[in-house]
Amino acid sequence: MAGDRRPDGPANIYAVADRAGVSIATVSRVQNANGPVSPVTRDRVLRVIDEMGYTPNGSGRALAVRRHDAIGIVFPDLSGPYYSEVILGCERATVEATQSLYILATHARANSDELVLDLVSRVDGLILTGRTVDDDVVRRLRDRGLPVVLLARPPVDDAPSVRAESLRPAIEVTTHVFQHGHRQLAFIGDPAASPDAEERWRGFALAHADAGVPGPAAPVAAAFGETAGREAAEAALDSGATALVCADDELALGAYGAVRARGLRVPEDIAVTGWDDIQLARFVSPSLTTVRQPMRVLGATAAQLLFELIADEAPSSVVLSSDVVVRASCGCEPPSDIPEPEVVLR
Repeated sequence: MAGDRRPDGPANIYAVADRAGVSIATVSRVQNANGPVSPVTRDRVLRVIDEMGYTPNGSGRALAVRRHDAIGIVFPDLSGPYYSEVILGCERATVEATQSLYILATHARANSDELVLDLVSRVDGLILTGRTVDDDVVRRLRDRGLPVVLLARPPVDDAPSVRAESLRPAIEVTTHVFQHGHRQLAFIGDPAASPDAEERWRGFALAHADAGVPGPAAPVAAAFGETAGREAAEAALDSGATALVCADDELALGAYGAVRARGLRVPEDIAVTGWDDIQLARFVSPSLTTVRQPMRVLGATAAQLLFELIADEAPSSVVLSSDVVVRASCGCEPPSDIPEPEVVLR
């Protein structure tokens, strides 16, 4: 609290923090060079330290250091390449900041809210991914004074978020499939599963409206994963779909299996698109037209936003660019060299 900063009297950490407009923890991080502080804030604190002639003592440093030097990240589950890439980005950022990283997966846990709230006692802040907890839990965490960043989810009140674009690329990839002559498209994915999937479905529907093409009334709901993709693709093919727009690459790879099991070919008979641009997307045959989102950058950016919150900064929410990567599975002519070069629609 402001009253604890003791701005009167000889120079001390409270007076420096008060004049610089930061917390005592930020002053300590600047003085000891052992934590995340923005360059602008660091310069301001150093200038105040010099102006006031402040020299820290051991007890002051002990009071100001953070309790844990650790952050946490909460996922729905840890299966699939998307989560591993996000974790790699987040972990790289924590290593550079000399922090530890706790990882919690809430999938199929009835007490997920309690597990998230329990993690608070071991970390200095949390990254919450997708719909792992509802908005009320986010607010409870914020009310406790815990820095919280949301990943792949819209902001909640003053809790910032980092997301990759979904709406615009979904419109673009759907429109690109129309350009190959397809009119019976199916969307494979579950909009209720994540805000990202919800926006992809909305973009798919908007592209139909923009093109004046009647679209399906509902998606073919499927959890993320190759097996679910194969089962959902079977249902879509039964309904007469000639193109499958999938909410992630694993669903698309499952769709390949369903198409081939019927003696059909991708893309000659059925066009397929994915999302994420996992490593396998460019090497599968035919190579997968997909939407590339910066998965590692998502994790690293979320960690950086959280470090700024912990350092008493006020970071803004971030939306990262995603781009359609055109390969062969949509019906584009495959080049002769392997691996196939990519065309990115911007």
